[in-house]
Amino acid sequence: MNANHVNLKGLNRFELESLVQSWGEPKYRAKQLMSWIYQKGVSDFESMTNLPKSFRQTLASHASISQTEIVTSSVSADDKSIKYLFKLPDGKQVESVLMFDQQRVTVCLSSQFGCAMGCQFCATGKMGFFRNLTTAEILDQYLGIQKELSGDRSITHVVFMGMGEPFANYAPTLKAIRLLCGQETTGMAERRITVSTVGLAPQIRRFANEGLKCKLALSLNATTNADRSRLMPINFQFPIDEILSATKHWTEKTGELVTLEYVLIRGVNDRTKDAERLCELMSNLSCKLNIIPFNEIADSNFQRPDADEIENFQKIMTRNHYVAPIRFSKGNDITAACGQLRTIYHQTGKTMTGNS
Repeated sequence: MNANHVNLKGLNRFELESLVQSWGEPKYRAKQLMSWIYQKGVSDFESMTNLPKSFRQTLASHASISQTEIVTSSVSADDKSIKYLFKLPDGKQVESVLMFDQQRVTVCLSSQFGCAMGCQFCATGKMGFFRNLTTAEILDQYLGIQKELSGDRSITHVVFMGMGEPFANYAPTLKAIRLLCGQETTGMAERRITVSTVGLAPQIRRFANEGLKCKLALSLNATTNADRSRLMPINFQFPIDEILSATKHWTEKTGELVTLEYVLIRGVNDRTKDAERLCELMSNLSCKLNIIPFNEIADSNFQRPDADEIENFQKIMTRNHYVAPIRFSKGNDITAACGQLRTIYHQTGKTMTGNS
């Protein structure tokens, strides 16, 4: 893509209207362009046949539409997950995951290349942080995977649970969400989008005021500050009381339940007293819980609890009248499960993914 060209992908309707008007075109050209980019997946201006030839020439001289290349894809043994490796314009690479559950087709999008949060149970956190993704790079994952789907299947749900912390890349992530929900783009319903966060309290409060009907998931994973700080260094900055207060504000402002994600790790947060404390924390919050048995990653000594231990933890929650489904992550065999995404790209062109 020409560095002097403006990238049309990632511009919202108002930005695009202003741009086309600056080129002497009526603002409805913006809607036509968005249809070509997001609904038809066309990036060649000459193929946009409902645009005047003179305008197509203007676009070719001053604009581009970025394309993010799918380098590889890996299909899980049960055919319920596909992991995609995307090459970004600067050569960096990120992973995204497509998951199938009956009629539900969910794409898990990355918001950063790497992650600065340093969660000890997460492969992305262990690779470190390199840079934020642009709105266009976030959208390209969705559009690229949608194009790969065969037949009449299409993406029904979006989760921002891939590489990176979405709220640490707040503006591009929110812009991507709003673009995905536009009728002139993909028309994704806001309620079918979930943003997962480690607990950046100011951004949670800000998200509550965005006027969106998206869902929120909080990666909690411990019931004491000592345990959570060991697992998630961000807890030193935003301890449990602070993130739960911000999350409660979000639930009250939106009227929605927050989903608490609890990665269960043997001997760390799977004890009876952990379950009992978790019940106490949940008693003051409009929430639901997902118990996620730890998915093993390289460079970690953590282990998944035995099946009996997982079941016992769930039984304590159930006895206290909390619905606590156990979510065994899809795609474990292709390192596409929760906490397993990681890419390292060398200048030699060699790529290592997952637990490589």
